[in-house]
Amino acid sequence: MTITQPLRTRRTHSEAFKQSLIEACGEPGASVAGVALANGINANQLRRWMRERGIEPPELSCLPLRVAASEPMGGFVPVQLSPSVDPPIRVELRKGTAVVTVDWPASSAAACGAWLREWLG
Repeated sequence: MTITQPLRTRRTHSEAFKQSLIEACGEPGASVAGVALANGINANQLRRWMRERGIEPPELSCLPLRVAASEPMGGFVPVQLSPSVDPPIRVELRKGTAVVTVDWPASSAAACGAWLREWLG
């Protein structure tokens, strides 16, 4: 039996490609990770290309903070929410290989608690 190892090949990128990605990182709102991901390369590779050319990767920036106004912006605004369906209370009891699962409506949680207290003795 003969086992052949697959040949690993390195991808090569032209200098123009590298330079275009580095320039794209300088655009407002662009991130090194985003530019790299959009072009199918690893962000660390793009940072390395920048470092090799003496270019510092842009610093991470946070969204600008909004300073709270000294006066209230407005009063209470009621919001109409649609009624949601509560997921059922699920109790799973195991003993050996036996499994008992009980689903109880969340709307009657008190009755579920009473049932559990009685069942557990």
